[in-house]
Amino acid sequence: MPVFMDKKRRGRRRRTARSVLSAGLAALLAGCAAGPDFVPPAPPPVKTYGAGQTSAVLSPGASEAAQRLVSGQAVSARWWELYHSSRLNEVLDLAIAGSPTLTAAEATLAQARQAVIQARGGFFPQLDFTSSAQRQGTPSSRFGGSSSFAVGESTTFNLYSLGPTVSFSPDVFGGTRRQVEQQKSLAENKGYQLAAAFLTLTGNSVTQAINIASARLQIGAAQDIVTDDERNLRLVRLKFEGGKATRLDVLTAESQLANDRALLPPLQQQLSIARHALTILVGRFPGQWTAPDFDLAELALPAELPLSVPSDLVHQRPDILAAEAQLHAASAAIGIAASQLYPKITLSGSLGYESLATSTLFQASSQFWSLVVNLTAPVFHGGTLEAQKQAAVEAFRASAATYQQTVLSAFGQIADVLRALAHDADLVSAQKNALDTSATTLGLQRLSYQAGKSDLLQLLDAERAYQQARLGYARAQSQRYQDTAQLFVAMGGGWWNAQTIPASIR
Repeated sequence: MPVFMDKKRRGRRRRTARSVLSAGLAALLAGCAAGPDFVPPAPPPVKTYGAGQTSAVLSPGASEAAQRLVSGQAVSARWWELYHSSRLNEVLDLAIAGSPTLTAAEATLAQARQAVIQARGGFFPQLDFTSSAQRQGTPSSRFGGSSSFAVGESTTFNLYSLGPTVSFSPDVFGGTRRQVEQQKSLAENKGYQLAAAFLTLTGNSVTQAINIASARLQIGAAQDIVTDDERNLRLVRLKFEGGKATRLDVLTAESQLANDRALLPPLQQQLSIARHALTILVGRFPGQWTAPDFDLAELALPAELPLSVPSDLVHQRPDILAAEAQLHAASAAIGIAASQLYPKITLSGSLGYESLATSTLFQASSQFWSLVVNLTAPVFHGGTLEAQKQAAVEAFRASAATYQQTVLSAFGQIADVLRALAHDADLVSAQKNALDTSATTLGLQRLSYQAGKSDLLQLLDAERAYQQARLGYARAQSQRYQDTAQLFVAMGGGWWNAQTIPASIR
């Protein structure tokens, strides 16, 4: 009886030991991924974009269009349609469809996604089929002297083999999981870079369209100024012929005309540069496509401007999201380096046929199989593995600082644009008042000069003031349109709703 109980006890112990061993092996194979788990950075603890509160209503007064900042309003994916220009919409469609930059970004994203699939392959066994045919010579003593060959005699023979081989490395310490995590993060980074390329393309296209309209508006103003100068010169010449003006007056009027004509070439060059820049953004050659002649009057100034709350901005700006994805990849790299400090297990096996003659290759006697378990544990690598891990930690710190700088730059850009819009409204108001005042003064000076009550210098001074006010007003109007486009871009441009962006990153 005691012997029977002792056997039962020993059996229970063996079963318990096997259960514990099985559970331990299962836990080992399941493993925990080495390195830290990534935690996304918290939104910045700020509630405004600048030290001074920007007025919600931006109005230059008089007959000028007013704009209103709407907090929390979503940004339209096709925000440029708020300018209500069919020609602008057509150009943006061409740019999105034909931009080599977008094509390159899309291909880079596709490449990164293939890298994710490659990394996931490490979770599965690797199965290959091998075959070989070799001819070799060997001393007969290798066969133990039991063959028909004499001792010391060499023999030559053929050896044929074929069959499948399989190998598998269990992801015990999560190195493969961290590699997949890293590649997924890098793919997300490329996706956000595609979104940033889309945002940059659309923003630059609208900017160049406004530059064309601005240059044409200033050219029109300069041409009107030249026309006025030509009229003044005719008036001075008539007075000179009538003996009421001196030769110096004529030369002064001619000099004024020549100076004002010099305003046109630089403005025409600005127009050419803007046209060529827009052509390249569309993906065409300058000799192949000509940009439309946009007019500022055909572009409606968007009345409502979306203003995201600061806590939402970090989830809208593609540059911030790309920096966060890069930070995630750097975090996973720490786990990859840490997993190199632990043992590696490799399971491999093969099954097939091996024979000295092809005629007997597929006989049962030619079959063979093998099963190998290989354990490799790092013991001494001269500090290499620890250095790799520490380098990954330092790379993570660098990525964290880059992320922080990206967020700071984004908030600084928005603060600048908001202040610029407020200043634009004030500038348009001031330039409009200056234009109206100078136009009235110029009209009175012309009447006074024709009546002989003032000299030419007074007339020219009034013309210079009018000229500066005319061009200044045109620039102020254009800048208001430009800064409005910059705000849409700074807020993220609504790329997550754009149908041209892959759905996986929207």
